[in-house]
Amino acid sequence: MSLPVLIILVGLAYVVLFGGLSLLRREGLSARFAIEAVVITLLVSGLTALTIIQIHPITFLIVLYLLTMRVRLLVDIGNFFAQRGQFERAKGIYHFTERLWPDQTGSLVIQVNKATALLQSGALDDAIAIFTDVLNKSSQGYLGVKYEAATHYNLGIAYRSKDMETQARLEFNAVLDTWPASQYAHRAELALSKNRKKSK
Repeated sequence: MSLPVLIILVGLAYVVLFGGLSLLRREGLSARFAIEAVVITLLVSGLTALTIIQIHPITFLIVLYLLTMRVRLLVDIGNFFAQRGQFERAKGIYHFTERLWPDQTGSLVIQVNKATALLQSGALDDAIAIFTDVLNKSSQGYLGVKYEAATHYNLGIAYRSKDMETQARLEFNAVLDTWPASQYAHRAELALSKNRKKSK
């Protein structure tokens, strides 16, 4: 099998695999992701067919992953700094990531993590506004179950921090409805049980 054909097969398998994973995460199919992956695959395949440049399929797969997953990878870097209290640096990374043409899911992922960093830094009103906006857009089908559960949980934490206990309980219960087997559901149950103990 020739190298250009092998690269095309690797690229198509990548699109099918990650497209399937998106469906499992309830994020919907991203046309942007599929188009980017196919275009990159065709460009690299053409490059190997028409020039003396030879790109190993594993190297191609790594490059394809880095380019198509750029938003998730950079968000993880931003989260790394946010968790260490370096909120301005994290904010800069989130803003930079927003300029890299994220798809609908990627845009919501950025917003969820930006709001979480705001919550951690004590900017409760800003965090609540972004979390609420993300949940309003989640009905479009682009926010995966993991991020939807995380959004409800963190919004509950933000409400509790503002002594808005009724709203907080609603969000913690929404976590249990969204993804009962998740770590966020476990945390939400703990948060709800603490509130019940206080009320006794």
